Amino acid sequence: MGDATVTTLTDGCFRLDGGAMFGTIPKVLWNDLNPADELNRISLRINPLLIQLDGRNILIESGFWDQGGEKFEHMYALDRDETVFRGLGEVGLSPDDIHIVINTHLHFDHAGRNVTPAGEPTFPNARYVVQRQELHDARHAHERSRASYIAAYFEPIADAGMFDVVDGEAEIVPGVSVLPLPGHNLGQQGVVLRSGGDMLVYPADLIATAAHAPYPYVMGYDLYPVTCLEMRKKYLPQWFEEDAMICPPHDPQLAFGRLKEAKRGFTLEALE
Repeated sequence: MGDATVTTLTDGCFRLDGGAMFGTIPKVLWNDLNPADELNRISLRINPLLIQLDGRNILIESGFWDQGGEKFEHMYALDRDETVFRGLGEVGLSPDDIHIVINTHLHFDHAGRNVTPAGEPTFPNARYVVQRQELHDARHAHERSRASYIAAYFEPIADAGMFDVVDGEAEIVPGVSVLPLPGHNLGQQGVVLRSGGDMLVYPADLIATAAHAPYPYVMGYDLYPVTCLEMRKKYLPQWFEEDAMICPPHDPQLAFGRLKEAKRGFTLEALE
């Protein structure tokens, strides 16, 4: 894409409750999009993204927490059919080669691999980018958010002085910027790549899967659902007009898509 090389990675698949994933949308509608299992869970994937630009290796998301234990992994039906490390290896990289890690937010399914099981930074030569609001909220979790944050994978990064804490929109390197996208939580950020006249957006959980592109398909996990809706109405038309590539973080099949106008706002269709 322009001067950048973009590689979709995966850190395995997992399952979450379908009703929680689709909020007020009736099961009769969403079950055709992502059929539920006998426990009403739908299949999701962990989709980090690697951007290589001007000699820098930029990793968006580090992966799913790997220290939860057997009960934790059984609850989420975690299947490590692939890992982010294997994906990096397939393009000739190791964790030591990553220069920047962008944490869209600090939930365990996005930032869980920030730290190794030994408590050391997984990417020892990287700066980790996070919104100030998100780091504050992770440290001051409440009853609705506490289960999503585990200090063991982000406090060691802070202790090592490896966080680059940003406030609002910020250019990380020329061509790569972060954009606040509150709604799922207050401190969530998306990532925008512009190169060669093209645009790519990693929208974090604003559009968790392709099925979540229509405006009303707001997750029950979104702490601020109306804010989420407002963000969609603000940015999806812009991304559509700019013909941006969209990379949903949890779609089990679609890695890159483009928005198409639809009755309920937009749909997200796979690139041909």
